Amino acid sequence: MADTPKTGSAAAAAALDAGITQELGLLRQQIDSLDRELLALLNRRMQLAVEVGELKKRDGSPVFRPEREAQVIDGLKAANPGPLKSVSVAPIWREIMSASRSLETPTRVAFLGPAGTFSEEAALGFFGSSIVRVPCASFDEVIRSTTAGAADFGVVPVENNTEGVVTRSLDLFLTMPLFIIGETSLMVRHNLLRKNNSLSGITAVCAHPQALAQCHGWLSLNLPDVERRPMSSNAEGARLAGLDPNLAAIAGTRAAAEYGLHVVSPAIQDDAHNRTRFAIVTHPDRHPAPRPSGHDCTSLIVSVANQPGAVHDLLMPLKEHGVSMTRFESRPARSGQWEYYFYIDIEGHPEEPRVGTALRELRDACAFFKVLGTYPIDVH
Repeated sequence: MADTPKTGSAAAAAALDAGITQELGLLRQQIDSLDRELLALLNRRMQLAVEVGELKKRDGSPVFRPEREAQVIDGLKAANPGPLKSVSVAPIWREIMSASRSLETPTRVAFLGPAGTFSEEAALGFFGSSIVRVPCASFDEVIRSTTAGAADFGVVPVENNTEGVVTRSLDLFLTMPLFIIGETSLMVRHNLLRKNNSLSGITAVCAHPQALAQCHGWLSLNLPDVERRPMSSNAEGARLAGLDPNLAAIAGTRAAAEYGLHVVSPAIQDDAHNRTRFAIVTHPDRHPAPRPSGHDCTSLIVSVANQPGAVHDLLMPLKEHGVSMTRFESRPARSGQWEYYFYIDIEGHPEEPRVGTALRELRDACAFFKVLGTYPIDVH
């Protein structure tokens, strides 16, 4: 049988497909050309970073300056003409700056391990992926490693918007010789992970106590009779679930990929907008305090005498000098006398006159006063 000639509509469709294919080819050629230009520009930037690193070595300046990086990103966001979304600017440039820093010197970052924890994700989000990762078995070990110099920086969770403060971190802040030089906030999506892609036959769910608490409602509804087994980290729970098909874990997709687990049920956290705030800490002998960036936070620990009106008097210097307090938490002093330490965050940098004056007056009103750090915050 002879070939049937194409109808008019079929021929038109074929011509349209051919035209689209040709247009796509031309656009892809332009993208490939721009990618090569971007690569050349990035290498020029890296060469400049190497030269900056050499100058820093001569005068002993730190490689990482969080206030400088914050100002660079802020400036790029303000100058961004689009269509690139401004929210995409920060992660792109953090990776570029991370690669630049790695050419100067390796940046070692301690976090709660093993691989696949939200703490690791927070570290990568703040510093970029060009770091030396130092996973630790506990928050205490993160602080010890950073104090001893095994890591340049440590990443520890401070608070969750549903479960409140991470009490162990606050207790460590009281006596640690480190100070805070940055913070990062992470959207935390908890997933139920398992070797078998099923909810049946689970004998225990393994996760950090914070994660178990943040998923309490879902677990009570879907796995009411299953043991909830606290772990040192979510990733440790995922590691064990990768070894035992009867166990399930609560963790992120990074842990699922790391340990070969199925995401049996995604996003099981009780709060759809579950976020955790992390502090970045370092030793003052190895890194100077950040200079003002224009949008800074100062974190303090204070205590006052146990007498009427003491807390009111504590807060008066902030009010009188127009300094906003963004956080106020209390922790028992464990002295047996019903005394408390207060954890306070205020807006501003001590080099600002009103902030510096308020802090000096606040110090005079305190029985105990410790500045945990001053650091830039993301206001966008």
